[in-house]
Amino acid sequence: MREALAPLIVSAELPPDIFSWANQLRQDHFPPERNFLKAHVTLFHALPPSAKGEVRDCLAALTASHAPVPARLKGVMKLGKGTALEIASPGLIDLWEQLAQRFHGMLTPQDEHRPRLHITIQNKVRIEEAKALQARLAPRIQPRDFGFRGLELHAYRGGPWELLHRWRFRG
Repeated sequence: MREALAPLIVSAELPPDIFSWANQLRQDHFPPERNFLKAHVTLFHALPPSAKGEVRDCLAALTASHAPVPARLKGVMKLGKGTALEIASPGLIDLWEQLAQRFHGMLTPQDEHRPRLHITIQNKVRIEEAKALQARLAPRIQPRDFGFRGLELHAYRGGPWELLHRWRFRG
């Protein structure tokens, strides 16, 4: 996919312990033929590539003025034909709202709606398979607090994402 055509994805950077644990769950339970990505929390799925410079500037400014954003892993989230880890973070939603206002008019219908923060660990399986995993994981997933470390900008490459830049919260 040519650079000019690659939609931009914004995600929140997980701390190493949550990332490695969630990524292992994803490797264990996501259908391998469709598992192109590592564990992640997506804020925007498809910002226009023409806005790359503006997005970069905005993310750099936001992360420079913010401390790590508090969050809570709440437990298992049902995705219909998949399973995720549910995340609560009013601070990250506040950042999403600032970005959504800034990029109003450029957002896809999916990105216009407040995200339900989560880490997908299984998707596009039979409903019975998803329910079975949810039943196995629910008693084992203990709620815990953590902080998002920063924001990441990716280019969508038809499957895998290309990391373009990572900004750490510094405020």
